[in-house]
Amino acid sequence: MPLHPQSSLIGVTGGKGGVGKSVFAANLALALQQEMRTSVLLVDLDPQSCGDQNIILGLRPQKTMQEICTYTGAISSQTVGSLLSRHSSGLSYIGAVRTPDEIHQVDPDLAIKQLEKLSQFYRYIVVDLGAHPSSDQMRIIAECTAVNVLTLPETLAVNQTHKLLNEMMAATLPAEMFQVIINKSTSMGLAPSAIGQSLRRPVLAALPQDDITVNQSIQKSTPFVLTHAKTPISAAYHDIARKLSSGLLQKLKTLSKPQALKLKDEPAQQKASANKQSALAGPERKLDSRTVLKMRVHTELIEAMDLKKGIADTQGDPSKEKALEQKTRQSISQIVDKEASGLSREERSRVIKEVLDEALNLGPLEDLLEDPKVTEIMVNGCDRIFVERSGKIQLTPITFTSNLQLRNVIERIVTPLGRRIDEKTPYVDARLKDGSRVNAVIEPLAIDGPAITIRKFSNDPITHDNYIGWNTCTQAMIDFLKICVENGLNVIISGGTGSGKTTLLNVLSGFIPSNERIITVEDAAELQLKQTHVVRLETRPANMEGSGAISIRDLVRNSLRMRPDRIVVGECRDGAALDMLSAMNTGHDGSMTTVHANNPREAVARLETLCMMAGMDLPARAIREQVASAVHLIVQISRLSDGSRKIINVTEVVGMQGETVTLQEIFKFKEEGFDKNRKIIGQFQAMGLIPTFIEKFEARGVVIPRHLFSNSAPEKSVPPKATPIGKANVKKAFATAKGFAPKAKKVGNGGNS
Repeated sequence: MPLHPQSSLIGVTGGKGGVGKSVFAANLALALQQEMRTSVLLVDLDPQSCGDQNIILGLRPQKTMQEICTYTGAISSQTVGSLLSRHSSGLSYIGAVRTPDEIHQVDPDLAIKQLEKLSQFYRYIVVDLGAHPSSDQMRIIAECTAVNVLTLPETLAVNQTHKLLNEMMAATLPAEMFQVIINKSTSMGLAPSAIGQSLRRPVLAALPQDDITVNQSIQKSTPFVLTHAKTPISAAYHDIARKLSSGLLQKLKTLSKPQALKLKDEPAQQKASANKQSALAGPERKLDSRTVLKMRVHTELIEAMDLKKGIADTQGDPSKEKALEQKTRQSISQIVDKEASGLSREERSRVIKEVLDEALNLGPLEDLLEDPKVTEIMVNGCDRIFVERSGKIQLTPITFTSNLQLRNVIERIVTPLGRRIDEKTPYVDARLKDGSRVNAVIEPLAIDGPAITIRKFSNDPITHDNYIGWNTCTQAMIDFLKICVENGLNVIISGGTGSGKTTLLNVLSGFIPSNERIITVEDAAELQLKQTHVVRLETRPANMEGSGAISIRDLVRNSLRMRPDRIVVGECRDGAALDMLSAMNTGHDGSMTTVHANNPREAVARLETLCMMAGMDLPARAIREQVASAVHLIVQISRLSDGSRKIINVTEVVGMQGETVTLQEIFKFKEEGFDKNRKIIGQFQAMGLIPTFIEKFEARGVVIPRHLFSNSAPEKSVPPKATPIGKANVKKAFATAKGFAPKAKKVGNGGNS
């Protein structure tokens, strides 16, 4: 529940200790009670509290704030009296601790929740937040109607207060909610006008120095506004109470209420700049006032800071990146306060966050990348962002400020990777820090503005257990594939775009024994192998002179000189397929890659076509023989019409019959229709065929349950324990068994057998 409309939450803090915030909070609460003749609650939420408020008021708390936070009963007019302590003046009080030995520790969310419940009984709640609040205290400050910031008329105290105010405004809190109070003001100290100018905030009050009165009241445990009501210092407190209650608090409450966005009148040069950016916003795009504000803030931010230099100077150092973010947020906050009036607190925070994200991060893509339900992000210009959720593509309401900002985000992605995108090279493949794959295309190839496609990388790695839970395959299929990978069969994963080939490659790679040396080759590194002996290689585009490009084919050739046990190629899409098949045929058993194809037969034809792209002018039969001898298994994965992904075929490559590569299906998925939610119904079937390599495995001592190839599994299925055999032994087993391998039915050009 929100704070009661008739109640105000007033925070009290300071830039450093010793400024008198505890004495101020207690006497302000009593002054408000006397001036307004209403109920007031004082709460001690100072994380470093030793019970100072207990001494100032002469009270022992009935319940501490920690006990209030864990109170599970209802807070009502009947129970509130038993929860709070009562001062003789009528002031209600919640202490932080009972004795200095206790530790004050509360959950800020629970504290806010309980304060909101208590607000129905109190017109004013004064909260002592301590000096230089922590992140937990900042969450409570964000809920305050106003915050009184105490300082002393001393240079060091003002400097600390300046830092505190910058941090609060950088946390997207409106500057208007912070009221500066100068304590112990004397003619010998800094003038209030000078302090206000330094802090860039008006001074609400300057409290006269009266150490005698203050010290006597503390010794007697009675606040001086009660015992010394006619002294100048007490009069100053009553004056603050009147200023707060005479309309200031009511005005500050409107900061948290939604209002229409109002922009201040803009100078001619800013109008020209905004018009220039609107031309980059997108074709025939209508700009709302919020987008116009963001464009103006962007323009001023660029004038105030050299962001490109700032980003380059961080060099990936987290501490430097954090400092740059803090500095940029402060600049944006000041510009927003100057450029817009009447913004609600929520709207102001949102504008600052969006501008900061576009200035330093990935703009509106940040929230989409954090959404676990989003698997793919597709940006078609600055104002059309699509996402894939649960297999379905949908348009989102979020947009970039302009095509210029979208272009800046693309450059921010590719520059740290040593890649470039410009008119000479208007497209690029890259990756994000979390491993997500990125493809970007800019003008003039992308007619309607820059286009980005992001294949998100899952924070929680997908495992074979996920595949079974999602009904992507069966336990028998996983057990079979595990045996094949462990014992060095060469596997091709086939599927269409977005079908999940790379994810499946990642899962199957996890079955490779940890004592083997693995070389991975990718365009943009996505594979996340958990084995310790892994070397990851990534291609490199040409430099500005058009030279220096390193292709997948170059890396596959080089990997042969790196003493690999396994070579895993992210995707074969050119002549690298021939080098990959050569590697599979020359002792690198257990290698894996992916190809784009709609079924296993097309995968064989695709490999043949890719090999022809190598420029070796080999006859088709020679290439097919190369495929038949190198590839042992083709795993077909597809994204079905309902958005689900399934392994629809596991097919063995048996050999050659005449001019044709012969295949036999081991497992398949058979569609049977749709349910009431238009989800595909079907079942995985074992085709009852025993792979030709099973006898070779068993001859080497690898026990494989035959029920894996039957649709009637035993009551309790135990994953088989496959015994990996040496690479040389596998080759020998294949060589000796070639003469008695069973003949597979010839497959015609139309499909699989």
